[in-house]
Amino acid sequence: MKLLLVETKLHLREWPLLLFTLALPVALLVVLGLSVPDFTAVKQGERFVDTQWPTMMTLLSLLVLTCNVVPAVLTAYREQGVLRRMSTTPMHPGRLLGVQLLVNLGVGALSTVILIVTGAVVFGSSAPRQWAGFILVFLLGSAALMALGLVIAAVAPNGKVAPGIGSAVMFPLMLLAGMWVPRDVMPDALRTISDYSVAGPFAQALRDTWAGHAPQLFHLVVVAVGLVVFGGLAIRLFRWE
Repeated sequence: MKLLLVETKLHLREWPLLLFTLALPVALLVVLGLSVPDFTAVKQGERFVDTQWPTMMTLLSLLVLTCNVVPAVLTAYREQGVLRRMSTTPMHPGRLLGVQLLVNLGVGALSTVILIVTGAVVFGSSAPRQWAGFILVFLLGSAALMALGLVIAAVAPNGKVAPGIGSAVMFPLMLLAGMWVPRDVMPDALRTISDYSVAGPFAQALRDTWAGHAPQLFHLVVVAVGLVVFGGLAIRLFRWE
């Protein structure tokens, strides 16, 4: 609990980055919603601002945390010798990883709540209609993405390179999730690749629960497999010093 409190304080001190993480998805949601307020999603009969864009903005917030914040912090701790010094104390460095994931998961959850409230106030959008499924998908998908962030932190040689690797991973995942081309209208080849990525099934499951449908088992399985694979790679590759 002390470590969680300290890491939370350190995170709050980096308020420009925290503000960017929270404000960017909300700003994009408002701008897109006001730009094309009557645009309806293909084959869904719903406005993009009802399900598509809130889903994408939620995913964007988590990807920023996964691909930029988590790797940057952990590579900096490794370079500064924080992890090495911690290994000489009763506090195992692994707990620091767990606390980092909890703090960033909290930021992602707060960003999602702000998105839901903004959508309701500005556009009259509803909150996720399938709450139990939404929470399950959010936690499972966030854990899988955070594990990917640990892999990026493991392979990045230093803190300067980590954001570059993270960006190289983030933008393809945004494409596969349907950020620019909705999954409903993707070419068959791209849709197949999206179906077997973590980002595509995660985004689709979020969108389904937002619309009031139960998440598909296939999507949950793909995300769970991603969690196992990325988690295993993170454990195998991560360096404390």
